[in-house]
Amino acid sequence: MPSPSPKPAPGPACWQACYVKYIAQAGEVGVKVFGPIHGGLFLLYLAAVLLTARELGWSRATITVGLACAVPPFATIWFERRQMRRERALQPAAQPAVQPAVQPATAETVTGRLR
Repeated sequence: MPSPSPKPAPGPACWQACYVKYIAQAGEVGVKVFGPIHGGLFLLYLAAVLLTARELGWSRATITVGLACAVPPFATIWFERRQMRRERALQPAAQPAVQPAVQPATAETVTGRLR
């Protein structure tokens, strides 16, 4: 009888499922629970990139980078920070509201002070 082939090592994107499967000894339950959750979050991220790209008018290159960042672990954090810096740079600087140090004199304040 041939020996069973070894299972491949789990990838870094499934740490929660690996913990449940290998350390907590729950078997395939972790994969069945966390697999669909991971897949759903992945699809939500892709949809968020596409919707944001349409809203902000991103170029195709930026969209491609955003979608590609969904694959390596934690690359989405880098992409989000990069885009936040770029969006802030495109917005004009907000002018602070200037308030006069002294209230201008009006007829009521002048006559009220004289009485």
